Amino acid sequence: MNARTFLLMAAITALFLAIGFVIGGAGGMLVALGIAGAMNLFAYWNADRMVLSMHGAQEIDRSTLPWFYDMVARLAARANLPMPKVYIIESEQPNAFATGRNPENAAVAASTGLLRHLTTEEVAGVMAHELAHVKSRDTLTMTITATIAGAIGMLANMAMFAGHSSSDNRSSPLGAIGGILLMILAPIAAMLVQMAISRTREYEADRMGAEIAGQPMWLASALAKIDQAAHAIPNDTAERNPATAHLFIINPLHGGAVDNLFSTHPSTENRIAALREMAGQMSGRGGSVPSSPYAASRRGPWG
Repeated sequence: MNARTFLLMAAITALFLAIGFVIGGAGGMLVALGIAGAMNLFAYWNADRMVLSMHGAQEIDRSTLPWFYDMVARLAARANLPMPKVYIIESEQPNAFATGRNPENAAVAASTGLLRHLTTEEVAGVMAHELAHVKSRDTLTMTITATIAGAIGMLANMAMFAGHSSSDNRSSPLGAIGGILLMILAPIAAMLVQMAISRTREYEADRMGAEIAGQPMWLASALAKIDQAAHAIPNDTAERNPATAHLFIINPLHGGAVDNLFSTHPSTENRIAALREMAGQMSGRGGSVPSSPYAASRRGPWG
């Protein structure tokens, strides 16, 4: 974890403590500190399973979908990674994410829409991007961030519904009005921190993923298709769990202008431009477009 990411995670934990302080003063902050510590510990061991469960992901093996399972295995070998667990999410929106506390306990998940609507090479580009997150150990940081951000939203909603009066906030220097403002602004601030953490990692995962796959334009083409589909096809599960949006390769939320304002991802156009530049540099160095090792028959329910 780099210094910037560490500071951002510290900021999102501080938000959690601030809500505790507003609700219960110094005692509330201590309680929130204990909860935050317990949540971080719990998230370290369990957040990956929680995220997969939230999205109804089903683990598959080679017998379920040989071409896709073998593709992930080849890409993992190219990245010098252990074979991750492979999951499928029942969603028409093309998308994917990775999770897990370390490469030895990683999982990659792809939606049925991704497998149905993208070419084999584009799917390879997407899965190479997700394995890049695993290789860089982004998955732990991003999954824990999703857990704490979700808890901030829940705690803020609980505090709002509890209807704290000014007498309830004597121990808080902000008072009732300040407390209400914090309850409203804290989830927004948590979303902004998530956005900053995700954006610092997406460009690097694109670059590393393109190297793993061997062809930057596979991922560039996939990003263009996924971005277009994400604006047209809603992902109801992601809408119910917006704190997990930054895990996906493209923001899965479908709320229009608000989602764009608080996007957890950098501009897709900028990402594609960076990949095109990378492809040009590879070509300029005399590199050739590799033949696809993923041309096996796409037999299966989404092939």
